[in-house]
Amino acid sequence: MKTTIEQPQQQRLKRGLQNRHIQLIALGGAIGTGLFLGIGPAAVLAGPSVILGYAMAGIIAFFIMRQLGEMVVEEPVSGSFSHFAYRYWGQFAGFASGWNYWVLYILVSMSELTAIGIYVQFWWPEIPLWASSLFFFISINALNLSSVKVYGEAEFWFSIIKVIAIIAMIVFGVYLLMSGTGGEQARLQNLWNDGGFFPKGLLERDSQGAYQGLFAAIALIMFSFGGLELIGITAAEAERPEKTIPKATNQVIYRILIFYVGALVILFSLSPWKGITTDSSPFVMVFENLKGVQFNLFGKTVYFTSLIANALNLIVLTAALSVYNSCVYSNSRMLYGLAVQGNAPAFLSRLNRQHVPVLATLVSALFVAICIVINKLMPEKALEALMSLVVSSLIINWLMISVVHLKFRKVKSEEGRHTKFPSFLYPLSNYICLVFLVGILALMWTTGMRLPVELIPVWLVFLFLCYQLIRRRRKLQQA
Repeated sequence: MKTTIEQPQQQRLKRGLQNRHIQLIALGGAIGTGLFLGIGPAAVLAGPSVILGYAMAGIIAFFIMRQLGEMVVEEPVSGSFSHFAYRYWGQFAGFASGWNYWVLYILVSMSELTAIGIYVQFWWPEIPLWASSLFFFISINALNLSSVKVYGEAEFWFSIIKVIAIIAMIVFGVYLLMSGTGGEQARLQNLWNDGGFFPKGLLERDSQGAYQGLFAAIALIMFSFGGLELIGITAAEAERPEKTIPKATNQVIYRILIFYVGALVILFSLSPWKGITTDSSPFVMVFENLKGVQFNLFGKTVYFTSLIANALNLIVLTAALSVYNSCVYSNSRMLYGLAVQGNAPAFLSRLNRQHVPVLATLVSALFVAICIVINKLMPEKALEALMSLVVSSLIINWLMISVVHLKFRKVKSEEGRHTKFPSFLYPLSNYICLVFLVGILALMWTTGMRLPVELIPVWLVFLFLCYQLIRRRRKLQQA
């Protein structure tokens, strides 16, 4: 049975991503809607303890990235973990992991487009959610159809804006707290004074019977870390992947500590957590509430106006555009990798003169366009529904990475080979990740998020049937 499509040199992805692109792409994957907008529902459920939840999920994400990074450095090819599942676990594993990842980022793309519409409504509430989603849908896809270097440059500058903004916000927040100019409500004691650090416990029911607490929020927290594995997708187009991939992967844990934990400590310190809602970005809301505060800057009295909130909204809009930009890139490359494996129609492996899989990009865009319809029909529920589906696909993805890595290491050990970038605490970290991820599914089931969990076996059975259909068709063609 034919398993791969041989690609001539001119029809292979071009290594056009430099070290600075890879570093900022990896960084951009850690900063997006999950931090700026997704923190709202999680904070409402758990209060300040959500900071601990992000730290826990961040450690698991770091373990997963090290496992993926070890495989990618050994074999920097298109298709990333789909390739590894295909080679070290089996043909169906490769088929399922690749298509699950593609669907995952179709859903993430929809989530980001929805978030973009919410950010635009901060300034122009009269603009329908679907209209702004459509505008940026067309713009970002057009950008990605040019060349991989254009994507890398766009993501580089998107990420630069996000990094500078978060660092500035943290520094400015520390200034407001230490100088006492953030108002009477701005104090570090907000982290534990208003009901304690665990104001809603670990897992409790409220008066309406709904679950709340840290464990109830953990599934929403996981949404924030979808995108970190993008570093594996860039390997086939990265210059000197054996050096750039390890460097970018190792920095994941520092980014999480600084940009998630650090930013959230400042957020909860500047304003009591009970003031956070799910309607808009908590970061925008907190700083907008400080508009009447005055403070001294270089000897001059400055009034904190809503200009800061507008600037922050522009930044979170940039963050969402950055993640969607990465989604368009990763979807097209995964679809291209599946086509090269023979697990997707062969025409999807065709590249244009700039070595961009243009047909894979357009087919992915066609499915993402469903988001515009969703935003038209159910604008109030769109983001929440998409986030829950993303978490289920993300957990399947991460479970498969961890299992495939165990099989990868077993093969390398039998061959007597030492890998260039061994994962952290192997194999203990693999088992920790597997137990944690299965525990997330159990919590989702317990806390009422049953539909995404119930859809997992349905989705896997559907993938298996599709795989069998394709396999049978191949056999008939070869007969």
